[in-house]
Amino acid sequence: MDGATPRILVVEDEPDLAELYAIYLSDTYDVETATDGTTALELVDDDVDIVLLDRRMPDLTGDEVLEEIRARGIDAQVAMITAVEPDTDIVEMPFDDYLVKPVTQDDLHSLVEVLLRRANYDERSQEFFRLASKKAALESAPDVAVENEPEYQELTQRMEEIREELDDTLADLSDDDFRDAFASFPDGEGDFDVDESDSDPF
Repeated sequence: MDGATPRILVVEDEPDLAELYAIYLSDTYDVETATDGTTALELVDDDVDIVLLDRRMPDLTGDEVLEEIRARGIDAQVAMITAVEPDTDIVEMPFDDYLVKPVTQDDLHSLVEVLLRRANYDERSQEFFRLASKKAALESAPDVAVENEPEYQELTQRMEEIREELDDTLADLSDDDFRDAFASFPDGEGDFDVDESDSDPF
């Protein structure tokens, strides 16, 4: 970003909520809002660093907007912020993080900080964190029995394969980096605790 103020696009079909998110973030970031998917796709470009994207919208769903953003090759970090509880359909969705409403100002700032940090990682490391975000989301979903879901087992296996590739890279992360990367996870979720005496979280 070369020192420029990070640019965030908030996509939320409830205008009051879109404006509230913008107020929460505009003290630190350059924030634009869109209240429908069509407008979001008009605004998003390679200068957008983060998209905060609702899933349930009347014209284009958040899922469709996400697919189009990725189809265009736009490299923004995308977080779904939605009232839709996660299910196994999220496993193949190309987002970077998933939060269930309601979210607070602190939630949004923590999420944005995490996503900006992750954007500096190499692509394989980013893929690991995307999968870890989905793992945490599914484990926190009230209607998903993860132990019975083949999609969850496949996700966990993919994480393990990437982790084996990235042992050296992830070992180079400081404790603070690793905690920051997982700051948006629900408390207690995931099995990647950091040993205070060792910077390697695994």
